[in-house]
Amino acid sequence: MTDARALEAAGLPARFDRPGMLAFLLWVAALALVVSSFNGVGFSAAEFVKGLPQMGRFAAGLFPPSLDRIEPVLWSLLETFQMAIAGTVIGVILSVPFAILSARRLSPHPVVQWLARALVSLFRTVPDLIWALFFVVTVGLGPFAGTLALIVDTVGFCGRFFAEAMEEADRGPQEALSALGARKGAIIACAVLPAALPSMIATSLFSLEKATRSSVVLGLVGAGGIGMELEVALTFFNYPEAATIILAIFVLVLIVEQLSGMFRRRIIT
Repeated sequence: MTDARALEAAGLPARFDRPGMLAFLLWVAALALVVSSFNGVGFSAAEFVKGLPQMGRFAAGLFPPSLDRIEPVLWSLLETFQMAIAGTVIGVILSVPFAILSARRLSPHPVVQWLARALVSLFRTVPDLIWALFFVVTVGLGPFAGTLALIVDTVGFCGRFFAEAMEEADRGPQEALSALGARKGAIIACAVLPAALPSMIATSLFSLEKATRSSVVLGLVGAGGIGMELEVALTFFNYPEAATIILAIFVLVLIVEQLSGMFRRRIIT
């Protein structure tokens, strides 16, 4: 009796199967890649420990936070949240037609499907900071450039997951409407979108969380929001004010995540 059969007869879980030569070589290659990655980035626990005192001095400079400019900080925080909301709402609306064109069985032609998927992949692949720089050059400094960058980033994020939700929708109602002679537009509106709607709403809420965090970073390149305040504070070594800004960002992100999670739980249940 083999070891696997003996374990099965004893009611014990089977061991891992012995890998073949190809699988063994792949595991060795993966391990070598991990090790070379650590070496390539110069990972050093000793250097990190040696830098802890400097980190401590920097952290000590952040406290106590300064409330001298709390009013403009709060206004910038509101602008950041407005950028996230506007970028998410417009991005979600634009994601729906992109998802329909990207989804199998819904796209009017395979070439259209490929082009739509390629465009959504482009939006998702290029970092939002690059889009922000592109729109800063296009429309100038300010929150409008950041909002445009968030729109593109949201389309790249939601377009993919919306398309997957539409592809995974129950085909029964779609086939019933098709048998009754309904057109594709009616099938999408009456069968596909209602079935995919809970998943799409959850994805949209995740996108709002993502946009809120991204809008903070976009300000570092002049795209509006509280990121510009943070950049100025750090540039002039005003660490107490930077601490206030960081705490304000933390509170905003925490509130958005908690509200988003609450809405998602209500949708799921």
